[in-house]
Amino acid sequence: MLQEFREFIARGSVVDLAVGVVIGAAFTAIVNSLVNDILMPPLGLIIGGIDLSSFFITLKGAGNYPSLEAAKAAGAVTINYGLFLNAVIRFVIVAFAIFVLVKQVNRLYHAKPAEPAAPPAPPRQEILLTEIRDLLKQSAR
Repeated sequence: MLQEFREFIARGSVVDLAVGVVIGAAFTAIVNSLVNDILMPPLGLIIGGIDLSSFFITLKGAGNYPSLEAAKAAGAVTINYGLFLNAVIRFVIVAFAIFVLVKQVNRLYHAKPAEPAAPPAPPRQEILLTEIRDLLKQSAR
């Protein structure tokens, strides 16, 4: 069993998967920063200076809470639809980035290969030897 496990780990596809997971985690951090630090502030400004991540509905808990953090600190049960909207925006960005990446990779794989160059002409001696061979074959008949 240990030998099979070693063979499994040593496969190229497992290593490729591990690399993909690490790069995916790094890409997720970049997308989160893009959404939270670049896209959401202008979007919040457009909709009246409100941060989408602070949108929530209190299901259980007394009173109105000024922020999601305050509601969580008070132990209120909330539906955090603003955080859900942020997650949807992140997903759309990641999906679009992957779409563009796959499209480019497919374009590279399906690109027409360059026409192979014509083989160079044989040297003069080879042409003469071929002619001599052909003449000898004809005279032998």
